[in-house]
Amino acid sequence: MFDSKNMMVSCDPRHGRYLTCAAMFRGKCSTKEVDDQMLNVQSKNSAYFVEWIPSNVKTAVCNVAPPGFDLSGTFIGNSTAMQELFTRINEQFKAMLKRKVFLHLYTGEGMDEMEFTEADSDISDIIQEYIQYQDCSAEDSQDEDEEEEEEEEVYLDDEEY
Repeated sequence: MFDSKNMMVSCDPRHGRYLTCAAMFRGKCSTKEVDDQMLNVQSKNSAYFVEWIPSNVKTAVCNVAPPGFDLSGTFIGNSTAMQELFTRINEQFKAMLKRKVFLHLYTGEGMDEMEFTEADSDISDIIQEYIQYQDCSAEDSQDEDEEEEEEEEVYLDDEEY
């Protein structure tokens, strides 16, 4: 399930870390067996999962098998490896925007050229967020939580007056 050949996009999950994922199984299998196997996969491949999100793998089991199969599994995951895909798309987008390819079709329908520049900036922000999440550790996450709590306390003190 965690292999790159099972993904619907062209990126290798070994180049990133899973933030969250969910696995749904249909067929005759016990919930305990599924949970044990997923825990085993997660512990063996702990380098591919962020440590600052505890229990980031969720599972579900349906005892009714799909027609024609004894057992099936569906996997949905959010991996920082997606930054590869976004980087490729952003490079292609920038090249097309620079040459103003197809731009006339969109501006003719009422879009402003500035919206494309904003979209480029948004994609770059997404890439940077994935890089940040990939490099973040449990200690970094705790420090950010403490800073947010301090900011909330200051805000609450200001409201009292």
